[in-house]
Amino acid sequence: MKTTAVRLYGARDLRVETFDLPEPGDGEILMRVVADSLCASTYKAVIQGTAHKRVPPDIAEHPVIIGHEMCGDIVAVGSKLTDKWKVGQRVVIQPALKLENNYDPGYSYRWIGGDTLYAVVPEVVLERGCLLPYAGDSYYKGALVEPIGCVLRAFKGMYHTDYTNYHRTDGAKRGGRLAILGGAGPMGLTAVELGIHYAGCAQVVVTDLNQDRLDYAAGKCSPEAAKAAGCELVYCNTSGVADPVRMLLELSDGGFDDVMVMVPVAGLLTMAEKIARFDGCINFFAGPAVHDLPGSLNLYRVHYDGIHLVGTAGSIPEDTGETIDLIERGVINPGVMVSHILGMAAVPDTIYAMEHANGAKKVCYNALDLPLVALSDFAELGKTDPLYARLDELVKSHGNVWCPEAEAYLLAHAKRISE
Repeated sequence: MKTTAVRLYGARDLRVETFDLPEPGDGEILMRVVADSLCASTYKAVIQGTAHKRVPPDIAEHPVIIGHEMCGDIVAVGSKLTDKWKVGQRVVIQPALKLENNYDPGYSYRWIGGDTLYAVVPEVVLERGCLLPYAGDSYYKGALVEPIGCVLRAFKGMYHTDYTNYHRTDGAKRGGRLAILGGAGPMGLTAVELGIHYAGCAQVVVTDLNQDRLDYAAGKCSPEAAKAAGCELVYCNTSGVADPVRMLLELSDGGFDDVMVMVPVAGLLTMAEKIARFDGCINFFAGPAVHDLPGSLNLYRVHYDGIHLVGTAGSIPEDTGETIDLIERGVINPGVMVSHILGMAAVPDTIYAMEHANGAKKVCYNALDLPLVALSDFAELGKTDPLYARLDELVKSHGNVWCPEAEAYLLAHAKRISE
């Protein structure tokens, strides 16, 4: 059958094309991909091309489908799989296969990725337990399972030590203080949600250099809502502050139990060490786009104050399943991450523009004929287009957050690329 997809041919060479998919084998599944959330990791693969560790060397001849934060429905099931999987079942992909060759869906495969109408789920994905059922109320929440799972893994990857017996406790410190440096972007917003509702932090402090980004974040995850959940949430613009370390130490009454670095800047790692208290854990979460990014720590504090440094990248099926549970139970709201919607034709330019990031998560509805549109522009567009007028009403009724009702209306009324 034919599909339309965004394929990578080389560094900064994305093409939207229609081509034939192979028939799924007995141990494979055909999936209709409804939504894909665009990720900065895809941007890194696109700008690096074959220099990226997950991108095969022959993409000029055998291009790969991009996108790895995907949700959709099963269309066909191989004969060996009918005891577990059913046509019509809604599913998500956990793209981190943990293979020796580093190959993952969305980076490395010709027939599966997030930015496509249809994908063939290969046996290796199923064997690794990386296709998971999802019973949520919307596709965008399913598409956001993967990035939320990565931040969840970051929380689970941190740890603390009781130095009276050297017993180690995994996870961010419950009831502790958390700093999220460079945290006003989509993954930072996710960390705020998880810090409050999953880790049970008593204080969460978010820093950024851009006031517009901080205002946007505060509009999605408000200090008032955090207070109702028992957490003090503070947003800090450190731009122009003479001594941001001192300011953060004063805010935290002497330091943070956990610090997450959300932007790959070496100076933030140094700041993280300075604001971490005794037994503090630093997670350098942001993935650098270059292979050589040196940083500095005060090794005296590492030795005598027990400062821990970890880095987590991606997640595992366990995290995916736990994230699905958190979403299905309404513990966290993935809608706070969404700033834009778009259709497949707008994906290449949107990916290229990630060099100068704006907004938060951008959710692609693959079958729809849509430009890149910010939720904040719905009202203005709605003056001449009833589609956006209704979307604006629905989003505003949910606190200016993308919601299942808005998605359902969009899928029912927006022009489709097949029309």
